[in-house]
Amino acid sequence: MTATAHGTPADVKDLALAPEGRRRTEWAERSMPVLRQIRERFTREQPLKGRRLSACLHVTTETANLAVTLKAGGADVALCASNPLSTQDDVAAHLVADHGIKVFAIKGEDHATYYDHIRAALAHRPDVTMDDGADLVGALHMVALNRLDDLPPPVRRWVETLSSADRAALVRGVVGSTEETTTGVIRLKAMAKDKVLQFPVIAVNDSETKHLFDNRYGTGQSTLDGILRATNLLIAGSTVVVAGYGWCGRGFAQRARGAGATVLVTEIDPLKALEAQMDGFRVVPMQEAAAIGDIFVTLTGNTHVVRLEHMRRMKDGAVIANSGHFNVELDLDGLAKEAQGPTRVREFVEEWRLGGKRIFVLAEGRLVNLAAAEGHPASVMDMSFANQALAAEYVVRQAASLGKDVHRIPAELDRDIARLKLSSMGVGIDTLTPEQQRYLASWDQGT
Repeated sequence: MTATAHGTPADVKDLALAPEGRRRTEWAERSMPVLRQIRERFTREQPLKGRRLSACLHVTTETANLAVTLKAGGADVALCASNPLSTQDDVAAHLVADHGIKVFAIKGEDHATYYDHIRAALAHRPDVTMDDGADLVGALHMVALNRLDDLPPPVRRWVETLSSADRAALVRGVVGSTEETTTGVIRLKAMAKDKVLQFPVIAVNDSETKHLFDNRYGTGQSTLDGILRATNLLIAGSTVVVAGYGWCGRGFAQRARGAGATVLVTEIDPLKALEAQMDGFRVVPMQEAAAIGDIFVTLTGNTHVVRLEHMRRMKDGAVIANSGHFNVELDLDGLAKEAQGPTRVREFVEEWRLGGKRIFVLAEGRLVNLAAAEGHPASVMDMSFANQALAAEYVVRQAASLGKDVHRIPAELDRDIARLKLSSMGVGIDTLTPEQQRYLASWDQGT
């Protein structure tokens, strides 16, 4: 760990990158009017004053604007990366050098460094945590349950230096958390079901202004962008296999079809499979798709969606990418045991030789849209991070009344974000007349 001239503890690649990070962050801020309005109010009202907030998020230009907003609201912010390949080093430097925010993130950091940065975020002793995938909250719960052997070594070694009272205080000090992703919410709901969740969590991902736009339009565009930047392949005329038809899968399937691809969808949920079929996509099992596809993209949040048995059936030159949260969607361990490689053939492209065929894995199976590209457009993240900022304020104000469960952000806040976004776009909508309000509230007016 290093400290800047003004004493901010940090671990970033190079503080000299800060000017470029500042320019790019300011460019993103131009497309984030909702978050800008929240920042102006936060500056006046200081709803997070005196709070220590630790965030485990993708360190991008959009996240930088969120971090600055949280600091404007009075929070003492520490930020670590939620993915080893998604950090933008110039942005990390900018947050440290220009805003005094504690940042622990380096693009390409190894496994040990990644978890040492999570340790640093925990050592901030937060009142509020903010997650993208529940790694931070997951570590806190391993401490709470005394499952220290399940902690990664850098975190475990630090926790073992703490007394039992200090460990209890570390967990007890968190009044609440927010979670950004489908993957994280799944993990947190499992904790709540098992009655081990230690504090309330706001499922930002479940907000309609998050998943309807971030997951569909953001993931759709940025996943295609990441594949194109990594490979420079022509999408038109190719066969693209989309694993998972949730909001992220829907968005990417639409963009791939728009670029001229023939799109196949694989699913385990009969309702989503039916929806994909009715949307005009061909739905097939992965075993069948494996022999047909040119490009495979997983967007499920599950493990081993593309397995070795599928890879054996793939064409020579098949490309595999993941745009779900973790690289476990691809059976990379199975591939490594049986195939020869990897050989780096382009930045973010690794060739494996399996049974005389070449298979290309993008971005080490990590989030291709953030590893090989820049993630979602700022105008989409404007709504997602507006949700994060308001969720942090909400959990601080309502912590005493919220149970130890996973909660949605209140619907009125969701609608307020939508109204602010529409206003920034110059879009007007109608309002109900008194007659319409009476009609909708009645039961005795029929045909």
